[in-house]
Amino acid sequence: MIRLLISFVFFLLVNSVFSQKANEATFFTQKKQITKFHTISDLENRKKGELIKLYQDRVEEIMTVLPFLSLTNEPGVRLEDIGIKEDSRHLKILKNNTESTEKNFETTKEAIEELVAYADTEKIIGTILYFEEIIKKMRIGVNGNF
Repeated sequence: MIRLLISFVFFLLVNSVFSQKANEATFFTQKKQITKFHTISDLENRKKGELIKLYQDRVEEIMTVLPFLSLTNEPGVRLEDIGIKEDSRHLKILKNNTESTEKNFETTKEAIEELVAYADTEKIIGTILYFEEIIKKMRIGVNGNF
C-alpha cells in the first residue's frame, strides 16, 4: 500500500514538472480565451457587476493574444510548433512576457472594477460587443485563414 502511495506521489510530481516545462514554451492557453459570445438582448438582461466581469474577460484575452497574433491565434501553440527554438533565451522571454501580461492585467482589472462601474450600462454593453468582434477577428486570423 505504501509503495503504491509513493509511486502515485512520484508520478504526480514528475507529471507536474513536465507540464510546467511544456507550458513555459506555450504562447497562451485556452484558459485565457472566452468561451461565449453574446447578443445585445443577452447582455441587457445582466446586472452591471456581471457585465464588468465579462468586460474584464474580454480585455484579458485581447491583452494575452494580440501581441502574438502574427505568430499564432490558437491556444496551446508552442515555440517549436512555429519553428522557434525552445532554448533558454526564448523561454525566458516568453516567461517574462507572460508574467508581465498577468501583472499588467491585474492592474487593468482593478481599474476596470473601479472606473468602468461609473459608465452607462449601454456603453459597457456596446464595448463588450465591440471587444467580442475584435476577438472574433483575432481568432479568424490576419489573413482570414489561420
